Amino acid sequence: MQKINSLDEIFLEEVKDLYSAEKQLTKALPKVAKKATSPELKSAIEEHLQQTEGHVNRLEEVFKMLGKPAKAKPCPAMKGILEEANDVLSQRANPAVLDAAIIGAAQKVEHYEIASYGTIVQWAKQMGRDDIKNLLGQTLDEEEKTDQKLTGLAKTAINASALRPDGE
Repeated sequence: MQKINSLDEIFLEEVKDLYSAEKQLTKALPKVAKKATSPELKSAIEEHLQQTEGHVNRLEEVFKMLGKPAKAKPCPAMKGILEEANDVLSQRANPAVLDAAIIGAAQKVEHYEIASYGTIVQWAKQMGRDDIKNLLGQTLDEEEKTDQKLTGLAKTAINASALRPDGE
């Protein structure tokens, strides 16, 4: 394992980690969207898939800005979160309960991404890379809005439906 000596180096490692995380997510979200039964939840997941593809592109732009090749470093955190989500998706549950569980799993993903992007946005600022800070700040904003949208769906309908035995 190489020694990391500077904020620039740990920043690059984190960008590689996030690149892996976002690529894993682009593969997982279509499966999640298929399992969602609420039209609003399905739409939110499909919208986030499009955003996630944009996040991958932004990270590739950051690599260019840094003069580095776009290279992922395996992200075990996202792998674990997605494995847990797959466990949820494989459960036999009434549709409303499954939708509530999907929201919970999706919010775990969002919170991990919010924490990660929040960190590297601040690091970019500290490094004097406002160009990168602004680019990644767009992604952070999108992650936060997705989390808020999921919370709204849970509060307004899906969790209440999941409480009822018939899920209606």
